[in-house]
Amino acid sequence: MLNRYLIIINSKTLIAIGISIFVLFISEKYTIDYEIDLTLISIAIIFPLVFCIRSAFRRREKALEHLSQFRSNLITIEHYVKMSKLTDDKLNDLSRLLIKLESDFLKELSKPKIDLKKIDFNTEEVFRFLKTNEEEISGGIRQKAIRFLRDVSDGQDNLIAIYLHRTPISLKAYCLIFIYLFPLVYTPTIIHKMGSDSDAMFLTSFVVLLSEFILISLYNIQDQMEYPFDDDGLDDIQLQKFKSERE
Repeated sequence: MLNRYLIIINSKTLIAIGISIFVLFISEKYTIDYEIDLTLISIAIIFPLVFCIRSAFRRREKALEHLSQFRSNLITIEHYVKMSKLTDDKLNDLSRLLIKLESDFLKELSKPKIDLKKIDFNTEEVFRFLKTNEEEISGGIRQKAIRFLRDVSDGQDNLIAIYLHRTPISLKAYCLIFIYLFPLVYTPTIIHKMGSDSDAMFLTSFVVLLSEFILISLYNIQDQMEYPFDDDGLDDIQLQKFKSERE
């Protein structure tokens, strides 16, 4: 559990803190200080960073919604078809197809690279089963099952879109660059306001390092939320909870 909390501390954190320490050292050694309005700098960093975090959170909430619908639609298909004239053997065949569709799809979501052909093939197999056994499945039941299968496919496509398309890379790069540059502007301004004697420098160092750590930690939190399917972060989605038979 501790490792999951420490996941926000990574190489980017070390780079950010390293830059802050370097700027503090240079500013103190060469007595560099000036006064700049930090409001504009804060807006340049905080607003895009908050936007990225909110965007990642919304994507996670949408993924939860689509996963819930994906599970409920699969269960509904099985319940509807059970009301048909299919034999127990064929019902078992359908159940195996649905379980395979569900299991393979959830596994693919958790992988670094998703196999779209495999997902489409499993969905097509269920449709083919409904089409092949149309004599035993009455028209009304078959149409409803196909409609829910279409909803399953829609849910898969939405989840695949969330998997493949994330926060714009250019916006994330912008946030990261400005976080790295922040100490260059922030440190001399804090020194100007608080003074450059030894006691003041200790407090200045603490404020600068803490501010940079908070910013880079927020960036890392957003980065972790970008991909909610790998079960690596504290807030990742527990895909196994969306199986028809919950563990």
